Amino acid sequence: MPLTVVRREHAHLYARQPSSPVAQAAVEALLRLQHSEALQLEQARIESGLTENEFLTVRYLLQAHRDGRAMSPKDLAVMLAVSNASVTKIVDGLTEKGDLVRVPHPTDRRAQVLEPTDQAADKIDAAYARFHEAVVTAVDQLSDDDNAVLARSLGAITAVLVAGTPEPEDEYTVDDGVGAERA
Repeated sequence: MPLTVVRREHAHLYARQPSSPVAQAAVEALLRLQHSEALQLEQARIESGLTENEFLTVRYLLQAHRDGRAMSPKDLAVMLAVSNASVTKIVDGLTEKGDLVRVPHPTDRRAQVLEPTDQAADKIDAAYARFHEAVVTAVDQLSDDDNAVLARSLGAITAVLVAGTPEPEDEYTVDDGVGAERA
């Protein structure tokens, strides 16, 4: 019985029901999508052989590396919202697994920078490949008109969800090579 509740909790709508059966079906589809995405991401994490914080660490380090940013253990502590001691344990474990290396900071001899290894990049890319391929396959099977409706609809839902939510300030920008800055 308890697992049945857990398995079905994602389908519960914590608001009033939509006014039409078609709108209800759309909400149910969104809830199923949200649930299936969470399941896929958790499966990707499990397949990577990493703990939740290790998985996040490798993802964050890969993104920073791809953006050309150096990441310190202190940066990681802020991003994961964990103590410096916890970061040390996470970094030590990932170093032992061959997923990251500590290198000297380019400008501060006293500091270290964390760099993901090619093994870590391959691990994360493989973990997400099935999920991303499934999404691309599904949208490629839709007509251009259906994809346009889907994009507009999801955009409208996203706009309502983020309305009034302040955008977190970013302490850096990365030049995209065409003169514009992006966060």
